[in-house]
Amino acid sequence: MDLELRPVADLGPDERIALFEPGEADPDVHERVRAIIERVRAEGDAALYHYAAELDDVTIGSIDVTDQLPDALGMIDPELRGALETAAARIEAFHRSQLRADYTIDDAVGTLGRRFRPFGRVAVYAPGGAAAYPSSVLMGAVPARVAGVEEVIILTPPGDPVPPATLAAAAIADVDAVYAVGGAQAVAAAAYGTETIGRVEKIVGPGNRWVTAAKMAVSEHVPIDFPAGPSEVVIIADETADPRHVAADLLAQAEHDPAASVVCVVDDADLGAEVIAAVETQHVDRDRTAIIAEALQHARSGVFLARSISEAIAFADTYAPEHLSIQTADPQGVADRIQHAGSIFLGGMTPVAAGDYATGPNHVLPTMGGARVHGGLSVDSFVRTQTIQELTPSGLVDLEEVIVPIARSEGLEAHAHSVQVRTQRQN
Repeated sequence: MDLELRPVADLGPDERIALFEPGEADPDVHERVRAIIERVRAEGDAALYHYAAELDDVTIGSIDVTDQLPDALGMIDPELRGALETAAARIEAFHRSQLRADYTIDDAVGTLGRRFRPFGRVAVYAPGGAAAYPSSVLMGAVPARVAGVEEVIILTPPGDPVPPATLAAAAIADVDAVYAVGGAQAVAAAAYGTETIGRVEKIVGPGNRWVTAAKMAVSEHVPIDFPAGPSEVVIIADETADPRHVAADLLAQAEHDPAASVVCVVDDADLGAEVIAAVETQHVDRDRTAIIAEALQHARSGVFLARSISEAIAFADTYAPEHLSIQTADPQGVADRIQHAGSIFLGGMTPVAAGDYATGPNHVLPTMGGARVHGGLSVDSFVRTQTIQELTPSGLVDLEEVIVPIARSEGLEAHAHSVQVRTQRQN
C-alpha cells in the first residue's frame, strides 16, 4: 500500500467529485441487472437456478431452505449462539423504544388522528458470498418483528451449504422463511414473485452494487428502504486520538469489501503520519489483507489533513458517511455540528464494530451520500402511517369558509360543492 497524508485544501475538483459526489453504478451494471430482473419475471424459479449456477457457481437442490432452521442452532458454536442471542435481545430492546402508538386529537371541528400499520410481508436481504453476515439477518428481521410485520423472509446467497450462522440468526429472529438466492435475482424474485418465493410488500437490507442497483430498479413497483451498498466510515481525529485505534477502525471497515470507503480526517500532521504507519503495520496481520489493501486505494478512501477541526467537520458533513467516528477531545461537541451521517460513534472507546454487532442501533445504513436524505433502518421502515378524520356537522360549517375559497381559487368547483351540499342541508 502507498498511503499518503493529503491536505484537504489541496484537493482538486475531480478529487472532490470522487469523494463527495459519488456517481451511480456503472451503466453496464444497470443494464445487466435489468436483464436479470426481466428473466426472473419471465421464468421464475428456473431463472433463479440458472443464476445460482452461473453467478454463484452453486448447484442448489432447493431454493427454500427453511426446513434447515430447526437444526441450525445446534450446528454453531455455543459461544456464537450466545452472542447472537444477546445481540438479538439488544437490537429488540433498542427498536422497541421506537414503537409509536396511534393517537387522536379532539379538535373543535371533530376528531383527527394518525395510526401506524405494519407491512404484511417483508423481505430482508442478508449478504453472503465472501463472508456470512448473521448480524444483517438480525438487524433486518428483529425490527420487522418488533414493528408487527406478519411475515418476514430472508434472502441470502446460496452456499454449499448456506452458512449455519446465517440460518441460526434466522432461527433466533423467528423468521418465517429463508431462501437460498442472492444478488439481483433475489431482489427480483421478492419484488415480482416466483413459484417458490411469494411477492413481498417491501425489500430491505444491504448488499453489493448488483443488489443495490436491483433494489433501485424494482423500487418503481415495490418499496425499498434505501440504497445500502459497500461499507463506509469517516473518522475525525485530533491529537487526543490513539492512532492504533483509528487505524484499527479503518481496517475493520475496509475488510468488508474491496469497494468499501474508509477515510480519516485529522487536524494534526504528526497524528496523520502515525495513523498511516499504524495502518501499514496492522494490515499485514489481517485475514483479508488483499481486500483491505484494495479498499484503502478506493477513490473515496484516504487519510486527509484538515487545517482545523472545523474543516474536518465540514469535510465529514459533505461526505455524509454511513458511519462517522469522532475521536476528539470533545466528541459530543463535534457531533452537535454534524448534519449528515448514518450513525455516529463518539469517543475512542466506541468502535464502529460495536455498532455492527452488539449495541442495538441498526447497522443497515445509507451509503454513497444517502445520509443526506435517509436515516438508517428502524421500526419506522416497516410501518405505514394513515391519518383518520371525522368531522362534526358544526365543524364542517366552521371549515366551509376555509375550504370553499381555496377550492375555487384552484378552479375545483366540485370540491366546494361537495362541502356546500352538506352545509346547505344544515342551514
